Amino acid sequence: MDSRNGQQEPYRTNSFSRESSLASSLSLSRSLPLFISTNDVDDSESVSEAGDIGDRSLRRRHSSGRSNRLFSSEDLIEQGGDDTSRQEQGSVIKPLPEHMTTSPLPTKSLLNNPVKKEEPVLPKSLEYISCLIHLAVFGILGAITRYLLQKLFGPSVARVTSDGSILYLDLPSNMVGSFLMGWFGVVFKADITRVSEFLAIGLSTGYLGSLTTFSGWNQKMLDLSADGKWLYAVLGFLLGLFLASYSIILGVETAKGFRWLLQRRASSSKEERNSCLLGVNTFRSHIVSMTLMVVLLVALLAVSATQLVKEFDKGTSEAQLWLGCLVAAPGVWLRWFLARLNGRGLGKDRQYLRWVPFGTVIANVAAASAMAALATLKKSVDTTTCNTVASSIQFGLLGCLSTVSTFMAEFNAMRESDHPWRAYAYASFTIAVSFAIGTVIYSVPVWVVGFN
Repeated sequence: MDSRNGQQEPYRTNSFSRESSLASSLSLSRSLPLFISTNDVDDSESVSEAGDIGDRSLRRRHSSGRSNRLFSSEDLIEQGGDDTSRQEQGSVIKPLPEHMTTSPLPTKSLLNNPVKKEEPVLPKSLEYISCLIHLAVFGILGAITRYLLQKLFGPSVARVTSDGSILYLDLPSNMVGSFLMGWFGVVFKADITRVSEFLAIGLSTGYLGSLTTFSGWNQKMLDLSADGKWLYAVLGFLLGLFLASYSIILGVETAKGFRWLLQRRASSSKEERNSCLLGVNTFRSHIVSMTLMVVLLVALLAVSATQLVKEFDKGTSEAQLWLGCLVAAPGVWLRWFLARLNGRGLGKDRQYLRWVPFGTVIANVAAASAMAALATLKKSVDTTTCNTVASSIQFGLLGCLSTVSTFMAEFNAMRESDHPWRAYAYASFTIAVSFAIGTVIYSVPVWVVGFN
């Protein structure tokens, strides 16, 4: 690396893609080598894993042999020592600045034992169960928040969004979810992970992933194109992509500012807070947390079922909400499992297209296609019961299966990487394929049969 590249290294480490890489894993140390790596393969894998890697993180932590790209917090210290020695031998790899490796939250004591290896607190089976429970609870809460934002900004209250304009009903939720993704899914995800890995998964993958929806966005643009408003459909995609991408950028920048304030207010009692934080990540605390999540999940499902019985025959939007909450969890679970494909690549040795997050692509395209099929079914059957059931599946199952917050995290990680063209190729491919399949499934039958 020449001197010019060396001068640019601090900027690289501050880039959004590296912070996204840091937040994509359940371990802080896992992504840190990617900050300083100049290898294109590592860079490709880091940007494709910026949003989520699904259950791969759990499987890696329980495997006997560690992946060479997965480091525990203790391995990170050893790695830092190796990097120092290699630098003395003329290595081109430079250590990170201290402000990039220091957390404003009380977590120092988690990294000060270089002897013990980091071991899972819970058995593998209980970790999976805890993850699924957290994903279900936060997924339902995300769907409810999305419904409330639709009502708040929709025609009945604020009258900002509507079905017949480029300001589609899910635009506010996509913007809010992308903004919060910058906070809890990028900048502070590693800090949340130190408190509870399952809370970090629930917030980023469960809540924010379900708060935003790609399939609903695609379907509203299909409705516009089916009505002959092609210009509105194109502008809706462009405006939606622009607002969501800048929402996550705003979230990252404001979160960085808040992190700076936390660092300024750091006190001498940090060690006492560190010891309190260590007491949270224990077997007993995780069991208590999982029990509370189970109780909350049962309560949410019970309330949803009770309200559904009252509203189902009326065919109201409330009936669609409560039935959607009952079917939301499988959508979140499927998206989480598909996320294991992110960063895996294609080919015999998985060396091709490692920068493409195939798990997110499959989730978004599949959900958008299924939503288009259900929209066609609603028009062909045209009954209250069919409309309620199909709309509930669209809102709950498919709305939680697809995501914009993760999509934007990956998009911006690519945009800030060494190959920014990949961000626009990724977004264009996802949107174009989803819209093309939706046109065949939904718009063509509407034009041919002449549905209203």
